[in-house]
Amino acid sequence: MLFDSTFETEAQQEIRALARKFARDKIAPIVEHDEETGTFRPELIQELGALGLTGIPTEEAYGGAGLGYQEYIAVIEELAAVSASYAISVAVSGLPQIILQTFGNEAQKKKYIPKLASGEWIGAFALSEPSSGSDAASLRTTAVKQGDHYVLNGTKLWITQADTANVMILMARTGGEGPKGVSSFILEKGMPGLKMGKREKKMGTHIDHTMEVLLDQVKVPAENLLSTEGNGMKIALSALDGGRITISATGLGVARSAIEVATHHANLREQFGKPILDFQGVGFMLADMLTSYHAAKMMVQKAAYLKDNGKPFSIPAAQAKVYATDMAMKVTTDAVQVLGGSGYTQEFPVERYMREAKVLQIVEGTNQIQRLVISRALKT
Repeated sequence: MLFDSTFETEAQQEIRALARKFARDKIAPIVEHDEETGTFRPELIQELGALGLTGIPTEEAYGGAGLGYQEYIAVIEELAAVSASYAISVAVSGLPQIILQTFGNEAQKKKYIPKLASGEWIGAFALSEPSSGSDAASLRTTAVKQGDHYVLNGTKLWITQADTANVMILMARTGGEGPKGVSSFILEKGMPGLKMGKREKKMGTHIDHTMEVLLDQVKVPAENLLSTEGNGMKIALSALDGGRITISATGLGVARSAIEVATHHANLREQFGKPILDFQGVGFMLADMLTSYHAAKMMVQKAAYLKDNGKPFSIPAAQAKVYATDMAMKVTTDAVQVLGGSGYTQEFPVERYMREAKVLQIVEGTNQIQRLVISRALKT
């Protein structure tokens, strides 16, 4: 009962159990191999879709489950407990669904959402550029209106699963400097001029590829403009608010597995005639790990609850993101320490958990930016 889900309904617990079984049966046997080789298996996303787990917060009218973020974080946590990469892939593929559902017109919703929600198609989100990361509104990719289409030119960086995505929501500049000059577009795989650049060689999460995206005179139909010109940053920031909740849930999953492995080891490993768990230096460390996990989980659940109930959630999402991902980094680092020399080898998964946790402090807005967002809310 160390990791019970006290505040979940029976239905939410059933969804969690379904995701947990899939992760353990389908992903666990291949995760170490695929992380080592950088192999992404789109068929696993399709299988998750067949179970109804890739369109959790998407309306039933467009092929989704019609549920909320409280169910969504349960799925993400269970996937992340086995593979942060696949948890991130599902979460990133969910972003276009959520964006289209909120800002798309009826034709756009019907065309794209059902295939994304079913897992048949994979989605991506393209905001960052070589010169614009935290300062996203300074992006330089351009979109120039020419008759019945826009012509896009520029470079995007750090785009998760861009190489396998069928649909990509991309931000480009249609007007002057600053956020009001940014618009949002729907790009499809195979559009002439849309090319993949380098694939990043990352510390961890090797399964979900992080790509450079090159746009060379890409013609995008005018009907693929999302909302109106100049509304792109509003769309992007809205998506990131929700994304911070799923990244927080990813941190929960990674941390939970690290605690499980470290606790198991501490019970079995004996030194000076007794299990190392009996030594306060180890036992208290594990106690703090478990306590911080549960504190983070309550923060993530609160942010999800607020979003589901139409209440302001931007600050709680930022707080959850900071706390849960910092917690995941500390917990995984401590798990390596509990295992000692063994923890530093690839014989045990805690070194992978530690590498996976690090990126969570960076993506969806660095934790430094989250603290800036939170501190601004304190102004009187």
